Amino acid sequence: MSIGDAPDTEVLGRVFLARVIEPGDEVAGRWVREFGVGEVVRRLRAGQDALPGVSGKRWAGLLARAGRAEPERDLAVAREAGVRFVAPGDGEWPGQLDDLGDARPLGLWVRGRASLRMWALRSVAVVGARACTEYGAHMAATLAAGLAERGWVVVSGGAYGVDGAAHRGALGAGGATVAVLACGVDRPYPRGHTQLISRLAEQGLVVGELPPGDHPTPSRFVLRNRVIAALTRGTVVVEAAHRSGSLVTARAAQRLGRHTIGVPGPATSGLSAGVHELLRQDAVLVTDAADVVELVGDMGELAPDRRGPVLPRDLLEAPARRVLAALPGPRAATVEEIARGALTTEDDAIARLYELRSLGYVERHGDGWKLTRQAMISVQGGRREC
Repeated sequence: MSIGDAPDTEVLGRVFLARVIEPGDEVAGRWVREFGVGEVVRRLRAGQDALPGVSGKRWAGLLARAGRAEPERDLAVAREAGVRFVAPGDGEWPGQLDDLGDARPLGLWVRGRASLRMWALRSVAVVGARACTEYGAHMAATLAAGLAERGWVVVSGGAYGVDGAAHRGALGAGGATVAVLACGVDRPYPRGHTQLISRLAEQGLVVGELPPGDHPTPSRFVLRNRVIAALTRGTVVVEAAHRSGSLVTARAAQRLGRHTIGVPGPATSGLSAGVHELLRQDAVLVTDAADVVELVGDMGELAPDRRGPVLPRDLLEAPARRVLAALPGPRAATVEEIARGALTTEDDAIARLYELRSLGYVERHGDGWKLTRQAMISVQGGRREC
């Protein structure tokens, strides 16, 4: 809904409920589904007949909130801040959020010019530790930049650490990025990211379930993560300890049937321990944006084959490679010894040795044959790789 338009009863009801009900409340979501927005609003305003599934104490708490809710005022404050309210059924509503069932947001407050629905169609979440390492920040920024360059929207939570690095990486590549906040979108949090979130509102989107002015709490951060997971095709976790909130996002993605993706880190790093545990379960290991796109993208969006450098000896035919491998490193060997090592005849070994000499791999020493200095480095390097 464009806030400049006169809001209809359904929208006003959802804005009212967004002030009364906490994000992700499945009991309240069931009320909306079974009774409709209008009836739930009427019951809360009347304060008489409690809706099913809540205790008297909780119902009293909801009524206290309902008594202070002013949806028209919330919409006016949002309008002043350049924020719009997007509800299910609107043209801008991302349909994939419906996968959350009764935990679906009542609506989303959106700051920024782009269409949330269009951006969400081709988006990937990049999340991780707030107190990340330099490695984590580097990987998040590099992945986000690579995704942005490939036309993907990077979604994260606007927090310190990996989230901030992901947003900056996408912006630095001239790409699109969305921050999903656990507070009112007119209230940048954390404070240290005020400038970043303002830039996101100008060049990307800032999204949240909570009405203007609402503050974050630990539970709201956790519940916010389900929106990040549902909004995107997959969630990439860059760094996460065993109890990291980023793992909540990854598990939500798993439950929703989205791709769950992890970036490995040092085995000795506690900040990678949660990611490694995720990888031991159902997550897919990636190392760059091409790997991510191969998972979440359309058919044919494949990552390049990963190979080591092609060495000159790789171009030799198999019989010549066997003869080359049969030559001992620092000393000359007889044709008989070389043939035995290569499992071939002496005549064939001689033919291959002359071929190798013309290519600069071997040289003759009397009745024996020896690797050249350059070939010795090449062959020994190949043996070390084996």
